Amino acid sequence: MVRLPLTPAEVERGERLGALLRRARGNRSMLQTALDAGVSPETLRKIESGRVATPAFPTIAAIADVLGLSLDTLWSEITQPERLVS
Repeated sequence: MVRLPLTPAEVERGERLGALLRRARGNRSMLQTALDAGVSPETLRKIESGRVATPAFPTIAAIADVLGLSLDTLWSEITQPERLVS
């Protein structure tokens, strides 16, 4: 299967997702967070860095659950364009 290139909007949304997960993780260990979510630390690292802009839904649901994030909140935050500060 050929994967189509990501659009700029998808890349930006992936970066917002990564930033949100990093903030929510706070001082928690990346390793422990990944293990608690049932994903590899490398997968979590790639998502947090924005290198995986479109991770699988079950992966994000598991990470969000470990971090205490509701999926509704997560979705609303990553789909909103950055607000410009004037």
